[in-house]
This record gives sequence, C-alpha cells and structure tokens, in this order.
Amino acid sequence: MLSYLLLAPLLFLNGSVALHTDRPLGLFASVSNMTVDWVGYGYAALVASGGVVGYVKAGSVPSLAAGLLFGGLAGYGAYQISNDPNNVWVSLVTSGALSGLMGKRFYASRKFMPAGLVAGASLLLVGKLSLTLLQRPQES
Repeated sequence: MLSYLLLAPLLFLNGSVALHTDRPLGLFASVSNMTVDWVGYGYAALVASGGVVGYVKAGSVPSLAAGLLFGGLAGYGAYQISNDPNNVWVSLVTSGALSGLMGKRFYASRKFMPAGLVAGASLLLVGKLSLTLLQRPQES
C-alpha cells in the first residue's frame, strides 16, 4: 500500500528540472534538453529487484530471469522515452504484458506480494503512458 502512495504522485510529474544559465559561476548550467523518465527507471528497478529478491528468498531462477528480462526492457523503454517523449511503445508493451501476467497471478493467488504489487505498478504505468499517447498532437 505504501508503494502505491509513493508511486502514484510520481506518475504525473513531468520529470524535468529547470536549469538556469544566468546564475553566477554557471552552477546550474544546462547539460542537455533531455527530460529524464524517472518513473520509468523506477519501475524498471522495481521489476528487476523483484526478480533478484525472488531468487534470493526462494532460489527461483525463472523469477530472476523474468525479472531481469522485463526490468531490462522497462529500462530500455525509459531510456527511449528520455530521448524522445513520444516513443512510448517499448515501455507500454512491457508494462502491459506484466500487468496481464502478474494480474492473472494475483487473481489466482490473492497474494499482494509480489504479483499484486507488480500488477498495480504496471497498471499505473500503462495509464500514464496511455495519457501520454492521448495528449500528444496528432499528425495530419
């Protein structure tokens, strides 16, 4: 429950920080115009660390492999969104697949950890990415 309270406000933050070049000594000089997808990187870390924890606690090699695979895909999707905010497809497919898989596991087991947590976080990310798709300007 605590993770939902912490993750939900982050989903709707832009993630960009205003850097000022008019400050003395250029302490806040702009490095790039890239907006970092902190929510996507946090989601990737959650998924990958879940796979590692599953391996450490239960010795589950499939959990480790799936966690690292999906965590890596989510990290790559966050990297793509950081470079081009309109390129949401890898993150959307990854989080959509995990929300379906882990949602089915949560429905069958009724255990919040880990299936409910990952399914909930995945659904929140799917919602955020869907809003991003709906808000972008249409090409004519």
